[in-house]
Amino acid sequence: MAKPDWEAIETAYRAGVMSLREIASHHGISEGAIRKRAKRDDWSRDLNARIQQKADDLVRKQEVRKTVRTKTELTERVLIEATAEVIASVRMEHRGDIRRARELTNTLFDELGAQCADVGALEQLGDIMFDPDDKGRDRLNETYQKVISLPSRVKSLKDLSDSLKTLIGLEREAWSIGTTSEPEKTPLPGKNTDLTTDQAAELYKKMMS
Repeated sequence: MAKPDWEAIETAYRAGVMSLREIASHHGISEGAIRKRAKRDDWSRDLNARIQQKADDLVRKQEVRKTVRTKTELTERVLIEATAEVIASVRMEHRGDIRRARELTNTLFDELGAQCADVGALEQLGDIMFDPDDKGRDRLNETYQKVISLPSRVKSLKDLSDSLKTLIGLEREAWSIGTTSEPEKTPLPGKNTDLTTDQAAELYKKMMS
């Protein structure tokens, strides 16, 4: 079993950004072991504010470097630089995840738009597939009709709008973009408002008109 990297653990501990549980999980040791070492070596957690400020500067000015050089002397300057780069790296990963999630949501919007554009063809397909049992029912076709029905499309629009609104909020947070205090007059996908089912239905009608 590899020895714990106590230098990196001390860096994370003194930075005060990660919880003891997160540090322990990341390095594969127990919280108790970290507490014992911190008490023995008199570690303090007092650099969080300065690290956060430095992280903000790094995110604004440059893409974070992929690796942080190992340095043996644990000075405050080294702790601030190293931990700020780790935070910046996490932020950049979050931005990539949010971007991919937004692309997927937009793709689903396109699929819903294509479905709404030719509902008649979908209904005709349901008629062609109709294959009743000896009791005159076709449960699979009934499910299909529910999927392509107006309430289902309205619900899909509402769910996608809520997802896009959440993603835009995360995106603005990741890029440190301020939010406007003015309320929107009309609920639209992605705006800072929750769509009710009735509002989603009204928005759907506008899209189809």
